[in-house]
Amino acid sequence: MKNSSLILSIAAAVVAVVALVLTLVSPKSSTKKTEDAAQTATAAAGDIVYVRIDTLIMQYDMYSDLRSSLEAKAQTIQDDLSKKGRKLESDIKAFENQFNKGLLTRSAAEQQQASLQQRQQEFQNLAQQRQYELQEEEIVLNNQVMDAIKTYLEEYNKEHNFAAILTTSDATNVVIVGNSGLDITQEIVDNLNAIYIKERNKK
Repeated sequence: MKNSSLILSIAAAVVAVVALVLTLVSPKSSTKKTEDAAQTATAAAGDIVYVRIDTLIMQYDMYSDLRSSLEAKAQTIQDDLSKKGRKLESDIKAFENQFNKGLLTRSAAEQQQASLQQRQQEFQNLAQQRQYELQEEEIVLNNQVMDAIKTYLEEYNKEHNFAAILTTSDATNVVIVGNSGLDITQEIVDNLNAIYIKERNKK
């Protein structure tokens, strides 16, 4: 009987989903606001300006709302899988107890073990499916946020006529050193949030 391997497989499946949930709910960096709101005032038409994309995303209310919703769903999935996993582990232990005490015929033991193995495989498949679903939804979330930002910046630049709008972050460092007056992050955050809140209030 390899029932201990079944329990370990169940635990591994739950751990995989828990790890994904922790990834979703872990705090992100770069939430600081622009130190001086007046920094955006010196950028003029023809300049190359930049936004700190990590800060922009983390301060964007649309991102916060979508992520909160995804985190809640991830937590619900984790709770459901943990409940199913505990039930399966309990049934496996009950089977082991009956088998070790000689309370089952060989035929009944084989049938129960086959049933438990099938349930364990179904549980693993479910955990994997839920993990893929969360990963896919996170990708869609990020795409939605980036599309909203890109669409807004295209309209924004029609009015301001900057030569280019670059994105930089702690990870990429596209702009290593730059005039702080060319950092339009806070202005974009404020404008995007004003638009988003207005649209959200209409719903």
